[in-house]
Amino acid sequence: MELLADDFVKVYESADPTRISCYSPGLARLPSGRLVATLDLGGPGVEKGYGKVFTSDDRGATWTFRTDFPYVHARPFVAGKFLYVLGHDGDLTIMRSEDEGDNWSVPVRLTSGEEWHQAPCNVHYAKESVYLVMEKRLHRRVEGWPVGELAPVLMRGRTDSDLTAAANWSFASELAFCDAVPAEKLDYFGVPFYHADSQRYIDIAPNRGCAPAGWLETNVVQFVDQNHEWYDPDGRTFHLWMRAHTGGSGYAAIAKVTEDRNGAMTTLLETVPSGKRVVFVPCPGGQMKFHILYDERTRLYWLISTQATDSMTRADRLPPDRYNLPNNERTRLQLHFSTNCFDWCFAGLVAAGSTAKQSRHYAAMAIDGEDLHILSRSGDERAFSAHNGNFISFHTVKRFRELVY
Repeated sequence: MELLADDFVKVYESADPTRISCYSPGLARLPSGRLVATLDLGGPGVEKGYGKVFTSDDRGATWTFRTDFPYVHARPFVAGKFLYVLGHDGDLTIMRSEDEGDNWSVPVRLTSGEEWHQAPCNVHYAKESVYLVMEKRLHRRVEGWPVGELAPVLMRGRTDSDLTAAANWSFASELAFCDAVPAEKLDYFGVPFYHADSQRYIDIAPNRGCAPAGWLETNVVQFVDQNHEWYDPDGRTFHLWMRAHTGGSGYAAIAKVTEDRNGAMTTLLETVPSGKRVVFVPCPGGQMKFHILYDERTRLYWLISTQATDSMTRADRLPPDRYNLPNNERTRLQLHFSTNCFDWCFAGLVAAGSTAKQSRHYAAMAIDGEDLHILSRSGDERAFSAHNGNFISFHTVKRFRELVY
C-alpha cells in the first residue's frame, strides 16, 4: 500500500535520544497561513519537562524556533486576535502571543494546587467561544498511571476575552472514569481485556503491566447533522471522544457535556435510544491517543490514530523490542473519515516505521486549504523506545478531500 505522507520534515530532533525524548506535538494554522507547532521534552537529560514553540511560513518546509515554555501537554490555538498555548505543570498554565508567535507573554497559571493531564487534542469553536478539554485528577487512590481517576473537563472561553485570566474561563462539572463506570458491571464485550486491580498495575507478563481502566486524551465534537441520534438543535450538547484504556483495541470512551441557558456545563454519560448508557464506541485506534478534526467543506469528521495489527498476541510472546502490551503498537498512523463519529471509513495509512522503535503516533492535525498537515511524535532506531521517541515529524497529505469515497 502506498503511504499518504511518509515523507516528513523534522521540526525538532533530540541531541541525546537515550536521555531526552520528544513528546506532545500540537499544531495550529493561523488565519495568515502561518503554522504553529508545539512540543515538549522529557527524560533523565531534562531537569523538568518543558515545551518549545516553532513557526513556519512556508507550509511546513522550514521551521523557526520561537520560545521555550515551562510546562507540558500543551496545544496552540487561536482566540480572537491572539495566539495561545495551554498546557499544565500540574496546574493549568497558559501564555499568549500578540504577533502570531514571534513573542510571548510570561506563562501564568489558571489553577492552584491541582493535578491536570491531557494531550494536544482538538479545539472546537462555537457561539463566539473556544471549547477544549483538559483532564483533572480527582482522587489519589491509584498507584501508578491514574487514568481511571481523570475527569475530562470541558473548558469554555470567549474568543474576545483575555484567556490568560482565569476568570475568563468556565469549567464543566467533573466526572472521573472510576466514579462513572463501575468495573464490576462491565461484561459481554471484553472490557477490561485483562484482569486489573482497581488501584495498581498488574503484571500481565514480565515487564508488561496494565493499569486500571480509564479514559484520557480527550477530543470535543458537536454533531451538526439533524438526522444524528445525538443532534441537539439548540447547540448546547458537546460530546467528548477519548482514548479508552481497557487493555484492548478499537474502542474510544465517550461522555457528553450539556450547557444550560445560563452557561453552566454538566458532564454526564450519554444514552442510546434503548435508554442504556454508553461509554465505549467503535473507533479505529481508540486504544491510543487520537485527534478528531471536523471539516466544514466535506461535513466529515477526520480521525488520525494509531493502527493496531496484533493486539490479540499473548503478552508473554511479544518480541523484546515491542513496547508494553499488545495493544500498544505505535508505528503506523492511519487516517479515517466519518459522517457521525461511529462509522469510520479508512482513507489510508499516513506514515509507518519499519521497526518497533520507529514510532509514528500521538499526532495532531490542521487543515491548510486543500491539504491536511499532521505533526507526529516519532522515532528511529536511536530512540529509547517506541514510547520515548527522538523527533517530531511534520507530514502533509495533499488534496486530502480526494480520499473521500
